[in-house]
Amino acid sequence: MADTRIEPQEILLPVKAGFIALTLISALMLNLLPWSGAWLWIKPDFVALVVLYWCIEQPRKVGFISAWTMGLFMDVADGTLFGQHALAYSILAYAGIVLHRRVRMFSGTPQVAHVLVLLLLNDLIILAIRLAAGADFPGLQYFIGTFVAAALWLPLGTLLKLPQRPRLDPDQI
Repeated sequence: MADTRIEPQEILLPVKAGFIALTLISALMLNLLPWSGAWLWIKPDFVALVVLYWCIEQPRKVGFISAWTMGLFMDVADGTLFGQHALAYSILAYAGIVLHRRVRMFSGTPQVAHVLVLLLLNDLIILAIRLAAGADFPGLQYFIGTFVAAALWLPLGTLLKLPQRPRLDPDQI
């Protein structure tokens, strides 16, 4: 007989728009750090990771406009072809919004597997645009950061949910 117990879900406080904006700006700043050497290859795309997180967790608050804007900021900051990150992040946001119920249904490894596929799609879009513009293929090490980003998914979720957790009432302890 199959186990049909329903696991209890945590009731979280509503997320504030200011906190979402702070996390997106922090992700942009992390992407803009002067990474070099081997660190450059393992650097995840923090903006893509945070945009995807909020599109899955709060699809009514973060969507195409946020993704497009963050993508334009990344294009300007990187000095890359204008619009490539914006397009990739918008498609990532669309996929996150469409699949948000499915991804949230899973926990642990299956959720990371879904996120990995979405982040690989994001990197493939950016790579395709760069190759179409005449850049050389950077090699398979280009995708290492995507696997690092997927590995950061669960710790990121725990970290970003901390302000939403209700504080314990000292009278009930």
